[in-house]
Amino acid sequence: MTILESYLTLKPEYEIVAMGSQDCAEVSALHGLRFAKPWGAGEFHSLLSQEPVFGFVARQTNAILRKPLPGFVLARQVAGEAEILSIAVHPKLGRTGLGWRLMQAAMREARALGGETMFLEVDSGNLAALGLYRKLGFEKVGERQAYYVDEKGQQSSALVMRRVLR
Repeated sequence: MTILESYLTLKPEYEIVAMGSQDCAEVSALHGLRFAKPWGAGEFHSLLSQEPVFGFVARQTNAILRKPLPGFVLARQVAGEAEILSIAVHPKLGRTGLGWRLMQAAMREARALGGETMFLEVDSGNLAALGLYRKLGFEKVGERQAYYVDEKGQQSSALVMRRVLR
């Protein structure tokens, strides 16, 4: 097998690392691929500069060339309650376990900061995300009717989900 063949058949390996301000442009670009109303790099930078906000990014460790950001999660923890502000995995990398690993990192950090529960909102039509959150132990505790509007003007509900961290 040639070096090129080895590289082309190489299974990607990822590490989850703390998100920094230097990641905001890439995080914003990925957010734009996954959400109808994407946040700009400045919005991510502003959020990250707030004391209770933390995040993680996934980075491929065995890539020769730099590839688009595989995934990220952004959260905050205040007064015992944590909230996922946003999470995304690159469309080509769905169902690879990256979402699970990013959520695990966020839940660990929230616990370390004193979080007792974690909340998130998810589009009721996002079946992949709902499946992930349910596997992680999140349960529906509320619903915001007609909260999301996609690029075609279709409305969907936001499900509010909660998980006990302790």
